[in-house]
Amino acid sequence: MKNIIVIVGLLLALPGWAQTKVVKANAVKANDYGVTYSLPKTQLVVDAEVTKVSCKAGPYYPYAEKYLGVKNVVTEDEVYYELGKVTLVNRGIPDKENTYIVSFKAGTVAPYVYLTEDGLLCSINAEYTPEETDDAETRNRKRERMSEATSVLSEELLMAGSTAKQAEVAAKQIYRIRESRLNILTGDADNLPPDGEAMKLVIEELEAQEEALTNLFTGIKTRETDHYEVTLIPEGDLEKEVMFRFSEKLGIVDADDLGGEPVYMDLTATERAPQLDPKEAEKKEKSLKGIVYNVPGKAAVELYSARKTYFKGEAQITEFGTREALAPVMFEDKKAPVKVYFYPETGAIKQIIQ
Repeated sequence: MKNIIVIVGLLLALPGWAQTKVVKANAVKANDYGVTYSLPKTQLVVDAEVTKVSCKAGPYYPYAEKYLGVKNVVTEDEVYYELGKVTLVNRGIPDKENTYIVSFKAGTVAPYVYLTEDGLLCSINAEYTPEETDDAETRNRKRERMSEATSVLSEELLMAGSTAKQAEVAAKQIYRIRESRLNILTGDADNLPPDGEAMKLVIEELEAQEEALTNLFTGIKTRETDHYEVTLIPEGDLEKEVMFRFSEKLGIVDADDLGGEPVYMDLTATERAPQLDPKEAEKKEKSLKGIVYNVPGKAAVELYSARKTYFKGEAQITEFGTREALAPVMFEDKKAPVKVYFYPETGAIKQIIQ
């Protein structure tokens, strides 16, 4: 069974999905009142959220429990990876073998269509606004604070001889900062900030100093989240198709790299158009007059590893469906032109407004 898997790669701190760009094309005399478009074929995109965790041990970690009562601290420098959400998206791509022309009669009221940049049909006689998508998570800001610890080291701490003594001094400084913050918040401080904004700034600075000193005991974990994509054009059912492999030490690795645990895809057609023999297929193709669109089939899809299931749901698959056409007469009413919206990722009709 033939299928195409393309590794797209890591997208570093970029939007998870870019907004679809569309263009308006008018059917006018210059183009014989016709606009060329392509129907899409299904490209399934598996998006894996991978977080790189960089751990840096603090110099006073052996004394964290003694002085701060904290047990769960970073005790050694290391880097490991976490596999987060694994999602499935249908991202239609132009099927060059199924390219058509939206044809209108001369005199039709302001005929126009909206197309994606690569020629997929979005709407006819209707304004089309692409759906916006959320950006990928921004990076953890703790990386920005890693260099702040040195700015709060007091002379007493720097002059302390042993590491044990330095830890004791740092802990005392943390408790003094906490006490100062509490006194400001309760109004018991000798010199209170003059107004609310000044108090906010002072509190923020005290919290930053406390965090920087605390990090000397607990260590720092910096988390960076990236997205990794694998694309697949389904041509039939799939069972235990390896999409990628994941390693806690290396992150995402290729599907043939045995150093990682495989993440599989099962894909089973649940709605499929009847298979036509070549003569029947040719006859149907010739009968398609007007605005040709897709009627996708459906498939049950599951993404999983030996440990857990990441995604289980249904996907529309144009390759499992068929094509139909809207009659040209629908668009000949000069007073009330029909408006049609399509799903550009599948080529199916979304809505018809008369």
